[in-house]
Formats: sequence, structure tokens, C-alpha cells
Amino acid sequence: MKTNKLVLVLLGVLLLPTLVFAQMETTAPGGPGVTFGSLNEIIHKIENAAGLVFGALAVLAFLFAGIRFLTAGGEPEKVATARNAFMWGVAGVVVGILAFSIIAVVGSVLG
Repeated sequence: MKTNKLVLVLLGVLLLPTLVFAQMETTAPGGPGVTFGSLNEIIHKIENAAGLVFGALAVLAFLFAGIRFLTAGGEPEKVATARNAFMWGVAGVVVGILAFSIIAVVGSVLG
């Protein structure tokens, strides 16, 4: 239960910059002081922030798996757990790369 709360807190801290990076910057033609960005700019900023978060999570997943390998001490069950964590990390990276590839392909077709 404590790990679930820790994961939620870490995700909240990691995703908080996404809100900041998605702020609107260009001035509106309606008057001074009113700012907003185009939809493409906002999507691009969110995409960049998501890429940073994804990269950080991938590094953390591989660090976790590496620490599991180092602390396994040759015990088959612990080594299997570490190998399983590593494989899930690889699967997550593959899914992330596919997601960003789909976004790039759809963006090039639509834009």
C-alpha cells in the first residue's frame, strides 16, 4: 500500500512540469495581456514534457532492475524477478517508442 502512495506521489511530481510547460505564450490579437498559444504549440510542449517524463521513468526502471540483479546474490527466484523487471522495462520502452512514432506519423500526415 505504501508503494502505491509513493508511486502516485512520484508521478504527481514528475507530471507537474507538464502543466508549466503547457502555458500559453503568444499574445492574442484581441488585446494586451491576453495570451494563448496555438493548439500545435501546446501539443508540442506537452509531447516534449511527456518525452522527458518517459525517459526518466525508463532510466528508473532499468536502475531498479539493475539493483535487483546486484542484490540477487545468485538466488534463482531473485534473479528471475530482476530479469522480469528488466523485460518489463524493455517492453515499456518499446511501447513508448511506438507511441511517439504514431504521434509523429499522424502529425506528418495531418500537418
